[in-house]
Amino acid sequence: MSGVQLFNQASFLISAAKLTQLPEDAGKEVAFVGRSNSGKSSAINAITSIKGLARTSKTPGRTQLMNCFALDDHSRLVDLPGYGFAKVPQSERERWRHFINDYLAHRVCLSGLVLLMDVRHPLKDSDQAMIDWAVAYNVPLLLLLTKADKLKRGALKEAERSVKAACPQDNISVLLFSALQGVGIEEARDKLRDWLS
Repeated sequence: MSGVQLFNQASFLISAAKLTQLPEDAGKEVAFVGRSNSGKSSAINAITSIKGLARTSKTPGRTQLMNCFALDDHSRLVDLPGYGFAKVPQSERERWRHFINDYLAHRVCLSGLVLLMDVRHPLKDSDQAMIDWAVAYNVPLLLLLTKADKLKRGALKEAERSVKAACPQDNISVLLFSALQGVGIEEARDKLRDWLS
């Protein structure tokens, strides 16, 4: 499929609180992960061109379940709970951390991981931990530097350069992204299409 065609037929499939509630571990999945305010839901909506597919909120940490979206009979996108400074109890954050870790460690159909980072504050410790995991398990990784509309061109290029320098591995790609201005959406679709084909 070309262009947006694979993505614009996405539909909500299920919300899962644990691995056993997810769809059968078959086909291919791409997971979206990032800090609580990194713009995961906005990115999913932009990539699929379906406004409101993934629920967005001004309150960080609203995604508390693994939300699965079907693209076709064999391909899915998964919105994982945000990590970081969400104003929720420590016990709840620990629960999120455990099922994100379980998903990443045991989901055989995981074909790639999209890690979203606010371009103004990339490579926090929690982001670096996720990158280290992906490298250790040889999972292809796309780093989306979100909210690219918030910085001027020079600052954007410097942020992109510094992240690329910090992540030189072959299976890590870095992309400036703005759901608001449409920056990086086609390139992100191309990468996801490669992973899902």
